[in-house]
Amino acid sequence: MEKEMEISKKVDKQGRLVLPKEWRKKYAGRRVTIKIEDDLMIIKPHKPVDITKFFDRIEVDIKSDLSDWKAVRRELYEVH
Repeated sequence: MEKEMEISKKVDKQGRLVLPKEWRKKYAGRRVTIKIEDDLMIIKPHKPVDITKFFDRIEVDIKSDLSDWKAVRRELYEVH
């Protein structure tokens, strides 16, 4: 179970704040997802969509060349 903590930080004039060292070390270099609900901001590591769970389950009509996997993946993300 992950530990829970609450930290008070000051936001600078450019709207920046420093994330806790433990969090930075754990997620350095990764993308994050920021969810904003009124006065609440949730920052969490981004988890890419696992499209393998859709294999053999859906049929899609794609226009991309199957030899260009990046284009196929991009088109599948747009469809789903």
